[in-house]
Amino acid sequence: MKMKTKLTALAVAISAQLIPMGNFAIAQEESADKEQEFELIMVTGSFVRHSENFSSPSPLAIVDSVAIDAIGAKSIGDITQTLTINTGAENTPDAFTQNATAGTSNINLRGLGVASTLVLLNSKRQVVTAQPNNGGVNFVDTSSLIPMIALNRMEIVKDGASALYGSDAVAGVVNFITKRDYEGMQVSLDYQDGAHGDNKEYTVQGLWGSVGDDSSVMAAISYTNRSPMLTGDRRLSRPQDDTSSLGSPGSYFIGATPFIDPTGCTEFGGSERLLAPSGTVPGLEIGFCQFDFGRTYSFVPDETRLSTFIQAKKQLTESIEWTTEISTARNRAERGGSPSFPILTFPTVPASHPNNPFGTDVSYFGREKGNVGDGTSFPGDPANTESDTFRFSTKLQGELAAGFWEVSYTAARNDYLFTVNDTLGQQFQNALRGFGGQGCDPISGSAGEGACEYFNPFATSFTTSPNSQNVFDAFTARQEIDSKSNLEVAEAFISTELFEMDGGAAGFAFGAQYRYQDLTQDYDSLSNQDRFSFVIGNADIYGEQDVIALFGELALPVSDEIDVQIALRYEDYGGTTGDTIDPKLAVSWRATDDFSLRGSISTSFRAPSIFQKDGGGTSLNQMVDPLTGGAAFAADRTSGNDELVPEESTAYNLGFSLEPVDDWSVEVDYWSFDFTDLIIKENFQAILNDTPQDPERVIRAGDPLNGPLLQVLTTYVNASSLETSGLDIVSSYRLETEMGTFTPSISATYILAYDLVDPQAGPIDGAGSRNNSNIGVSTPELRANLGLNWKHEEYSANIFARYVDSYSDDQNCADGNLFSAACTVGFKDVDSHLTWDAQVNIDLGRLFETEGAYVLSFGGVNLTDENPPQLFTNAGFDSKVHDPRGRQVYARLAIEF
Repeated sequence: MKMKTKLTALAVAISAQLIPMGNFAIAQEESADKEQEFELIMVTGSFVRHSENFSSPSPLAIVDSVAIDAIGAKSIGDITQTLTINTGAENTPDAFTQNATAGTSNINLRGLGVASTLVLLNSKRQVVTAQPNNGGVNFVDTSSLIPMIALNRMEIVKDGASALYGSDAVAGVVNFITKRDYEGMQVSLDYQDGAHGDNKEYTVQGLWGSVGDDSSVMAAISYTNRSPMLTGDRRLSRPQDDTSSLGSPGSYFIGATPFIDPTGCTEFGGSERLLAPSGTVPGLEIGFCQFDFGRTYSFVPDETRLSTFIQAKKQLTESIEWTTEISTARNRAERGGSPSFPILTFPTVPASHPNNPFGTDVSYFGREKGNVGDGTSFPGDPANTESDTFRFSTKLQGELAAGFWEVSYTAARNDYLFTVNDTLGQQFQNALRGFGGQGCDPISGSAGEGACEYFNPFATSFTTSPNSQNVFDAFTARQEIDSKSNLEVAEAFISTELFEMDGGAAGFAFGAQYRYQDLTQDYDSLSNQDRFSFVIGNADIYGEQDVIALFGELALPVSDEIDVQIALRYEDYGGTTGDTIDPKLAVSWRATDDFSLRGSISTSFRAPSIFQKDGGGTSLNQMVDPLTGGAAFAADRTSGNDELVPEESTAYNLGFSLEPVDDWSVEVDYWSFDFTDLIIKENFQAILNDTPQDPERVIRAGDPLNGPLLQVLTTYVNASSLETSGLDIVSSYRLETEMGTFTPSISATYILAYDLVDPQAGPIDGAGSRNNSNIGVSTPELRANLGLNWKHEEYSANIFARYVDSYSDDQNCADGNLFSAACTVGFKDVDSHLTWDAQVNIDLGRLFETEGAYVLSFGGVNLTDENPPQLFTNAGFDSKVHDPRGRQVYARLAIEF
């Protein structure tokens, strides 16, 4: 029985949307012989096998292993970062934008959200990461899928596929397909070195496979070790962008007025921010002693990844095959942080404190550690993530006289532990009153005597009255968030032929699916009591969700030129979420041998996630306080909303394929997505910008209306709408010469519209904007990749120019000041960005006529070491669009026996 699939020439051509087509030409050559073996094919986006002349009516993009190697990708995040159809993904998460998801990566097709693209592995679902991002969204971590060496190709459906795959496929489907029936052994060794800091990366991978008469087995393993790159290694931000009003030395409030520490500020590394002319209060300065925290955070975390994949197949009978897969991923990441977090509990330093120079009770506004006595910073206090993913999938597939059937079961689990140090609010207050130190009993002890110590928050702690480590240890603890996410899917479907049509046999598929998910977040006991002064804490979380689905598909080859696809899916979530029926209609017309048209229309339904209904958490973000016009790093505390309703959307696609002359192909697609009741987390900045502010949602120190910003309370809501549309353009030309084969190519995505209605900010034209102050994502209007591939005998090379258009930064005015109602000069521009990547490959095995295959590759990413366009914000760049690492050069040796 032959149950393999193949790619049509058209699908390979469409694949250039992701990586320029020159690389796929090589793949076509290498797989040409295999393609001749099969008369029927299957592609992602259909449960029906088709004849060889089938042209998918849905826009497909396919990236094979040859194309992946051509860009030097060592992880799936390296691939998706270059895709023009990917907007707003979080492949370089840092402490400022993604506090607890360092070491993860994801996909965000069309900028519709990291949970709106269904990620499949060999057509089966993968569990979402148990730790949500700052937006409260749980996503599939593509860093935890499989070793790259086992990946054969990626297939992407770009027009929405909920009618076939369910609610998670709102923006489309990305199907990662592994090698099959591999026989032999491969080893690859990668080394990459960055231009800044000590940022290096080592990757070792191995693949082994054996094929017998009625069975096969394949195993793969990959290990990656990545050293960190700190913000101090490549300072992209301005000092004022990474400056906090809460420092050490700190500031002190008497009533609603802040005063700079009179015992020292600038001489111990702080910077004064005066709020009144010097001398307004004799002997004191009104304002803040600020702290620059921008030297110890991570652009790239210190990271290790170990992943494995095993696939076994057994031919049980002549017509039934059994396939089982097991994959694991063990990811560890440590990102740098500030010496300590700001203390947001506004503790009191009593007049009786022996180091208090004010002679009265004052409120402390600072952090336990910031600078040391010589003005340099304490070492950064790191945060750690530990992610362990396990996946088991097994299926039976059988041949029918005119079709096939499949029954499968998948179970997957992600365990995610996030830990970070913070100050305990009450213990810190005790220490300010003289009851600090381990072993001190605040009830029976005496202030500053015996085991009880004072903590000295003033600058004299650097000179005459230093603090002991014992007192630091007594009010510092480690927050732990132990999260678990489970997925179980049971599915069965049958695909068969119904009747003959002019273009061939009409295909019909029908199936059912049961899906169960649960999510647990177990916070430590101190977090349960909100004992931490900055990360605060949270209640434990548990939620579960099960779904019953029925789906069907008709594939109608109306004629040799026309194919029609009709799909329908019913899903029932039960409870308040309810059920949905989503259809899809797609048509392709091969007008001539050189020209074809395709079009599709479908609806989608996305239910609220477990976290959005039952969860909650606290994230730390830079906010612009409209009362002061200054930036503040404060807490965004979000609670779940069990009154959410599902979001719905309609997707359209219209495209054509053209081959004006031999070996020159052109692909153009117009796409449109129209969402209503979009589920989003409220934007904290939009809440801050409300006039007047709600003191129950905007928490301030001291004066509840005018005091320093501490916390903003948000929840999840159904936004009114989001409409986005654009063009995908792909073209390549294959030129044969005596000097080799040259293949120039271009792939580009142009955003025509990204219009949304924000619950707080109102109607927004988000195309060409960073969308910092609303629910959208950064949306440059144009992204383009230009490529040139060359191949001649045992040598090959490629070069890519990658362009990202400029866009507006709605956080800052054009003159560099923070945006406010008084700004009349418009938004600041985020500059356009052009980088160059290149690679050279030498087939040593062919060159020296060895028995094994040896390929040596040298390459570089961002060869001219371009800085990412500057933002006037923490870290100084847009982590959802650009890469902060600069030039990366690499070498790879791939060996196959």
